[in-house]
Amino acid sequence: MKKSILIAAMCAFSWKAMAQAPAATEKKMSGNPIFPGWYADPEAALVAGQAWVFPTTSDKYEQQVFFDTYSSPDLVHWTKHPDILDTASVKWAHRALWAPAFVEKDHLFYLFFAANDIQHDLQGGGIGVAVADKPAGPYKDYLGKPLIDQFYNGAQPIDQTVFHDKDGKYYMIYGGWGHCNIAQLKADFTGFIPFADGTTFHEITPEGYVEGPFMIYRKGKYYFMWSEGGWTGPDYSVAYAMANSPLGPFKRIGKILQQDPAIATGAGHHSVLKGPKDHQWFIVYHRRPLTETDGNHRETCIDKLEFDKDGFIKPVKITNEGVPFTRLSSK
Repeated sequence: MKKSILIAAMCAFSWKAMAQAPAATEKKMSGNPIFPGWYADPEAALVAGQAWVFPTTSDKYEQQVFFDTYSSPDLVHWTKHPDILDTASVKWAHRALWAPAFVEKDHLFYLFFAANDIQHDLQGGGIGVAVADKPAGPYKDYLGKPLIDQFYNGAQPIDQTVFHDKDGKYYMIYGGWGHCNIAQLKADFTGFIPFADGTTFHEITPEGYVEGPFMIYRKGKYYFMWSEGGWTGPDYSVAYAMANSPLGPFKRIGKILQQDPAIATGAGHHSVLKGPKDHQWFIVYHRRPLTETDGNHRETCIDKLEFDKDGFIKPVKITNEGVPFTRLSSK
């Protein structure tokens, strides 16, 4: 009797230990790409302890008519939320939905996007905005028309990002064709507030700029980043500058992200995700596998973003391993 009790107790202990121990096959690293499929221009954000990535569906322009998004509690395990916005919900858009930018404000979620790849002011399209009551949507057209539909300072209205400054102001930073503008958004995101000099769109284009701007604030400095090179080629890359104001001036410092012929090519059009701890910074970007030559065959990846003791960004090492399991909730 005592022997059977002892065996039962040992079995119970064994099962309890197995339940508490991590499974041998549990993923410890994100791996790259972080989820399957051809996706580009990823915008990353942290919402209530979850990472969200909003990418472009990388396909021919006529097939780029919807957005998917992905969420993760730890940067390793990702859940797909399909078709969060499509052209059926945006009557003025019919192709080339690009580069979503995500903002949470007053318990609502806004998705800024480019549509139609307009080539001049007389074409319909540009940068629009949609709204939802949860990050996974579904999103609905917010204005019923583009927010920007003209070429100001030579900037094609694409590749928008929205930067929330420490003083509460929201700025849109955008532009293709080698020009980048910044404009202050109204509090309700229905338009823009002119600057003190009377202009609405202030050009901040640094040397080498092509497209894909992004901005972060860290320890008193504004870090402005952008993509260089041609997006279909192997030398697509990311460079950066620093300034004391979101309006610049920005002087190019150097590249921080580029191809590694042993890993992947065309590493560019990125965003930055700040983790719950001060030292946790991640760069989310797209790149092209070495086996691919199709310009649209791009994958979304993540790697560490690090700073040196003087605040400069260290060159990013692109990897196949990605980043480790990172609990994003502070609870």
